Amino acid sequence: MANVSHQRGDLSSHPDAPEMRARYERVLGSRDVAFVDGPVFLLGLYCAVSPWILHYTTSQPPLVTHNLIVGIALGLLALGFTAAPSRMYGLSGAMCALGIWMIISPWVVGTNPDAGVIWNNVVIGALTVILGTACAATAARAASRSS
Repeated sequence: MANVSHQRGDLSSHPDAPEMRARYERVLGSRDVAFVDGPVFLLGLYCAVSPWILHYTTSQPPLVTHNLIVGIALGLLALGFTAAPSRMYGLSGAMCALGIWMIISPWVVGTNPDAGVIWNNVVIGALTVILGTACAATAARAASRSS
């Protein structure tokens, strides 16, 4: 019977090992901020449905439409971060801008917003700025490593 157990599992002598290692590093290197994708999506989902959760659909109709659109935009950014991370992390700055806009939007878009509406948008905006900053910092770190 032939002995086929020699060096089983050791790929260091395989002729394609350096190429496989480089491909593995390239794939993993583009997923540096994978921990941000899910929270950004959930934040966008909450932003889109928050007018119905907090029941301000009749008192603030412009903010209902606004939060729905911004929530959908955040959800699409999160899906883009998941689908094409190396191309989408440049939009981390846009996510920070959306967060700042969410903080000031109750006074710009709304009419006499109450404290619940203001706090809702400020918290959503602050979390968006924090996640966008984390995304931008990690993308910058990955770009400096690759150059």
